[in-house]
Amino acid sequence: MDVILLERVEKLGAIGDVVSVKNGFARNYLLPRKKALRANEANKKVFEANRAQIEADNANRRGDAQAASKGVDGKTILLIRQASNTGQLYGSVSARDLAELLAEDGVKVGKSQIVLDKPIKAIGLFQVKVSLHPEVSVTIKVNVARSPEEAELQAQGVDVRAQMFERDEAGFTEAYDPNAEPGEIAAEEPAQG
Repeated sequence: MDVILLERVEKLGAIGDVVSVKNGFARNYLLPRKKALRANEANKKVFEANRAQIEADNANRRGDAQAASKGVDGKTILLIRQASNTGQLYGSVSARDLAELLAEDGVKVGKSQIVLDKPIKAIGLFQVKVSLHPEVSVTIKVNVARSPEEAELQAQGVDVRAQMFERDEAGFTEAYDPNAEPGEIAAEEPAQG
């Protein structure tokens, strides 16, 4: 199906572009969200008549998004979650969790504006993209840890998960013989009879 884009759509086109998309994408996403019009002669005439107004509205929304981006860009969010000894979370961190934490900080961001390729399922530092407008996106840092102390270490650049493995390996000790030569197999004690 051919459609006329009413706003910039990532990986598709800019305002006014006539693009060919799959029918389901047009019917279920672009048309209901008023991001596009069907590309027929009547809609082309309507679009050309209203093009200046559509572009002006888009410029206003982009200006608002750029003003809002100053408070969001580079922001660090701290999440304390329960996790296993290997650093895997019991559960996951979703876009909704991040939107709620940003709202507590006084930043209005919808969960649909947070771009998570996949849910966060381990502790660590993550870069998350926030798309405030099709042409304005910023990055926030998400620090997921088991405790505030661990979060502080991660913020300083310490790999907490690597330290966990070292601690686990440190628990294993082997019998040590100071007189043994390297590569020599320990001799068994003679039986006392």
